[in-house]
Amino acid sequence: MRRFLVWLVLLCAAGVAQAAPTKTMLVLGDSLSAAHNIATEQGWVHLLEARLSSMEPTWRVINASISGETSLSGRNRLPALLEKYKPAVLVLELGANDGLRGLPLPALRENLATMIDLAQKSGARVLLLGIELPVNYGPQYRDGLRAVYRELSQQKRTALVPFLLDGVALDPSRMQDDGLHPTAAGEPGVLDNVWPSLQPLLR
Repeated sequence: MRRFLVWLVLLCAAGVAQAAPTKTMLVLGDSLSAAHNIATEQGWVHLLEARLSSMEPTWRVINASISGETSLSGRNRLPALLEKYKPAVLVLELGANDGLRGLPLPALRENLATMIDLAQKSGARVLLLGIELPVNYGPQYRDGLRAVYRELSQQKRTALVPFLLDGVALDPSRMQDDGLHPTAAGEPGVLDNVWPSLQPLLR
């Protein structure tokens, strides 16, 4: 009996040692990640959380996205979020509102670069999610916006999704009437765009 109890204690201890601790993923974005005008559980971040729930080690997803968020307001909020949640991965989806307001691209670049630096210094790996603007913003501004994400990803060595809404934005059946936000039917496609670049960061 004593030998059995010793074996049981050792087995339980081994199980505890082998169980990997839960890791945290922080999503910092705007309305595109905040399930704008649809139920929260229909948004791509919630769909991601459901997918991660079956993985080992386990992940918890903190969605700190706010509709209307700009890169500057995100930059101001990030230090406290990093301190509170200590994420292993930061998914950074900001810049759409800067672009829609026609804000200077150098300021967007500086804000994103600062957030990437803060996250990497805290030990988090970063996935940068790019966005595109409607054609009426002109090729110069639209090309400049693309370059901000591409060049930052290269210089800071982050993972990158060049266009979050690729394959979704031009499909009226998967976009809301504003032409800017996916419907519930479009959100799985958004997750499909994110997943290939995110998955390597989970290992």
